[in-house]
Amino acid sequence: MIKVGPSGIGGAKEAEDILDEYKENKMDLAEIAYTYSVYLKPEDAKRIGKIAKKNKIELSIHGHYFVNLNSEDKKKVYMSKKRILDCCESAHYLGAKVVVFHPGFYGKRDPKVTYENIMNEIKNLMKTIKENKWDVLLCPETTGKVNVFGSMDEILRLVEDTGCSFCVDFAHLKARNLGKIDYDSVVDKIKKFKHIHCHYSGIVYGDKGERNHKLVDIKEWKELVKSMKKVECDFSVVCESPDPFGDALRMKRVL
Repeated sequence: MIKVGPSGIGGAKEAEDILDEYKENKMDLAEIAYTYSVYLKPEDAKRIGKIAKKNKIELSIHGHYFVNLNSEDKKKVYMSKKRILDCCESAHYLGAKVVVFHPGFYGKRDPKVTYENIMNEIKNLMKTIKENKWDVLLCPETTGKVNVFGSMDEILRLVEDTGCSFCVDFAHLKARNLGKIDYDSVVDKIKKFKHIHCHYSGIVYGDKGERNHKLVDIKEWKELVKSMKKVECDFSVVCESPDPFGDALRMKRVL
């Protein structure tokens, strides 16, 4: 099964109307953008979670951009973990299962050291999540810049070593590989997982990878759908284009 929906539900006041609109247009899911702050209060998160459940819309969260689990500054690592955990707590209130985040940067450190640092911090985060009895999945995301931690292999290794989950951003992978992507090959790497959380959009890239997202290329989306349908997995695909709702509608029409 391939589920599709947009990034964004608006603010606390308009979320109910937006979720109703999503239901009317047969959206399967929506991702809440906590990219700058956790803007929903617990009582609002609980209310919105109930509305989403009533509308049969699967919720997920995209965490803060300001995260670096490999920082040389211990305070920045601490604050990064706090931001992720704040998202997890809100996900608990919302009834959202998935919390997506960008793990960190290589900086001046060797990729092997970077991996070890990020792996250990994710293990610590998962311990705290378990202690709080939050039913959420940590999903480090594949990233789009060449010099940023988050290749497909690095993310899948984290899954193997920590037991966390993951998010595949197909646009990021394309940008990271400077426009080259074999959807069959990527899907083959993840086909052993029952459920896969994904991001999709068009992408503008340069010699360092991702520059910015752009509208969905429907021809490319059809190619990805073809690859997804070759395996027995459930895919939840969040549209992250500049027009997430409009493009999600176009993506749904293809399905």
